[in-house]
Amino acid sequence: MKSSILAMVGALATAMLVSAAPAPEKARFDWVEYHGTDGPAAPAGQYRNPILAGFYSDPSILRVGSDYYLVTSTFSWFPGIPVFHSRDLIHWTQIGNAIDRPGQLDFGTLAMSRGVFAPAINYHAGRFYIVNTCVDCGGNFVITATNPAGPWSDPVWLKTVEGIDPSMFFDDDGRAWIVNNRAPEGTPRYSGHRAIWIEQFDPVGLKMLGNAKMIVDGGIDPAAKPVWIEGPHVYKVNGKYYLMAAEGGTSVNHSEVILRADTVDGPYRPAPPAINPILTQRDLPAGRPAPISATGHADLVQLPDGRWWSVFLGTRPYDKDYYNAGRETFLLPVTWRDGWPVILDRGKPVPTLLKAPLPADAAGTTPLTGSFTVRDDFTAPRLGREWMAMRTAPVQPTGGALSLTPGRDGLGDFGRPAFVARRQQHADATVTTALSFAPREGEMAGLAALQNDNYFLTIALTRHDGKTFVRVARRAGKQEPRDGVTVAERPIAAGPVQLRIAAHGGRYDFAVSQGKAWTTVAAGVDATNLSTATAGGFVGTMIGPFAQGPRP
Repeated sequence: MKSSILAMVGALATAMLVSAAPAPEKARFDWVEYHGTDGPAAPAGQYRNPILAGFYSDPSILRVGSDYYLVTSTFSWFPGIPVFHSRDLIHWTQIGNAIDRPGQLDFGTLAMSRGVFAPAINYHAGRFYIVNTCVDCGGNFVITATNPAGPWSDPVWLKTVEGIDPSMFFDDDGRAWIVNNRAPEGTPRYSGHRAIWIEQFDPVGLKMLGNAKMIVDGGIDPAAKPVWIEGPHVYKVNGKYYLMAAEGGTSVNHSEVILRADTVDGPYRPAPPAINPILTQRDLPAGRPAPISATGHADLVQLPDGRWWSVFLGTRPYDKDYYNAGRETFLLPVTWRDGWPVILDRGKPVPTLLKAPLPADAAGTTPLTGSFTVRDDFTAPRLGREWMAMRTAPVQPTGGALSLTPGRDGLGDFGRPAFVARRQQHADATVTTALSFAPREGEMAGLAALQNDNYFLTIALTRHDGKTFVRVARRAGKQEPRDGVTVAERPIAAGPVQLRIAAHGGRYDFAVSQGKAWTTVAAGVDATNLSTATAGGFVGTMIGPFAQGPRP
């Protein structure tokens, strides 16, 4: 009895101390500026690839009249599935996020490369549709909207649809079909053996109608044991049904292949070897200058004049297969050859400068590719749509600043840290911020460049052993401390500071300023830990302000 009473008294005393402890001081970020360099602007009447630079992967495109809409993957970042609009296929504006309410999806403690994979957008009879997979968080679902800017509905789950990468096709008779990657019939014959299935869908009741049918087993040449057939789309052209899909995995062997049938549910026959694959860069020399690599996961769109164009993902390595910016969205014209669409002849590199498909219409757009500088002073009541957070809604600005409270979750905790980030869109980029923060023991706040919970770089104000420091840290794997390994740190006087991260391919510089002059804290830090080749997964580097409390 005595021990029980003592335990209760101890617990009560601890609770009183915790409640009496002052709340953590917020870290105030007055502004964030992003500057990226990617060569001169395209001459009039031309455009440069990519059209969406940085982590904008798995593009799906749609035309409604003279308006074009595009969506991409966001995995476990929130808000999810950005929706873009364009009138010329070159200049894009993000008009919304299809997943913009925490109640729509719960990413929990998922790794950053789980969550929403490969959305596909469609339109029929005044209604917009996105079908998608929430990997490890519910499976396949459909959401709808009457306005592509939103709001989008809560997910309607397609529980009978196994696999990933669903897309929707409306036939001339109004019937709808969902085509996606599923397991093959029977036992897979080898690692990476997948199949494409088709099943009728009720677009009014938002439910599957059954009778799923496998229409591609493995890929275009089953004898060659092709891997990871995925990202399928169906199109109807001149009475024929075309099935396009990615093959070979998302790395350097990525490709796009095409098949054709007389009926929507097949049988589908691949284009001849002289045509397939209709897009790949895997046949080009690995050491070529300024490579574009890993091309695939394409979608096609027909212009009002009958021409066809394609969007697809690709990467721009700065060395070997290292790229920190993630998989980006590219655009190329489609050529029809012997009844087959071809995006790019085999052996040809993806061109970076081409004739624009339509007259330029850049009114109201913000730059998403090329060289540009953007600055957010946090004076608006809500963050711009380019800002995201890990697994949950980002903190919103107040009083002309972004104020982050150091909390229990840190960057390496697979939780929901106080971290507001935007994409790194260039190999050469500089991110700068103005920070006011007086850290208590164990707290930190600053800028982070993060690929996922286990791979990141930070520059932050922190306090330990009774002194305040500016610290640069690097984490390169789960075996390292959750806050990373200290690269460099130096004592710093109290007061506001500016912090800077400057990316140069695979090396990043970190600096601090308390006036006009900048002081380098660490230069040439190895940033290949931010590359997919090192960190794995499917996302790209995100950079922005963060704050976190003492580590438990």
